[in-house]
Amino acid sequence: MNLSEYIINDIKPLLNTDLVSDLQLMFNQLTYSHIPVKDEHGTYLGCISETDAHCFDANKPLQDYRHAGEGFFVRDNTNWLDVLEAFAQNSANIMPVLNSSNKYLGYYELNDVIGLFNETPFFSENGAILIVEKGLQDYSFSEVSQIVESNDGKLLGAFISKIENDVAQITLKIGNSGLSDITQTFRRYSYNIVSGHEEDSYIDGLKERSDYLKKYLDI
Repeated sequence: MNLSEYIINDIKPLLNTDLVSDLQLMFNQLTYSHIPVKDEHGTYLGCISETDAHCFDANKPLQDYRHAGEGFFVRDNTNWLDVLEAFAQNSANIMPVLNSSNKYLGYYELNDVIGLFNETPFFSENGAILIVEKGLQDYSFSEVSQIVESNDGKLLGAFISKIENDVAQITLKIGNSGLSDITQTFRRYSYNIVSGHEEDSYIDGLKERSDYLKKYLDI
């Protein structure tokens, strides 16, 4: 999945010599959680959050508050899942993009990345959701795939949804098959069945949570 076509340049980074009042004005006009800042040479210095911006003296230059800069960014070749994780870790709805030479290229918007997430086969294809768990040192994705496919199932996606007390919980999206034979095989391989959903109610729940994350970060 190529994210480069989603790089946006509508909002240019402020210079560190610009006044805080310029930054505050931008936040008053936009819904972004952060605004990127660069120096006179075009080097990306980091982002300043809206919360911090409104606590600063409006008549001072941004460089006086360089300690408040948050240096998060992704590369133009960063995987979309890592981009989504960067949004969540930094409580941001804007993500600066740099190339391998640290040149600022633009930014991603959270809404665009969430939209790509919801268009993946894990969400868009019909199928059943199965959640299994096994010891952290005992499971393997090759074994999980073998169990599904040996029962004529099609594995549309899988991820580790929880790790607790050395037990890994794995969420699977399975197409082309009912869950009965698959769940029985997982039990024979000493997996605990946490939940199985023939319908897509679990997927709907995940979508609702991703939408909630988007709304929360848009605040």
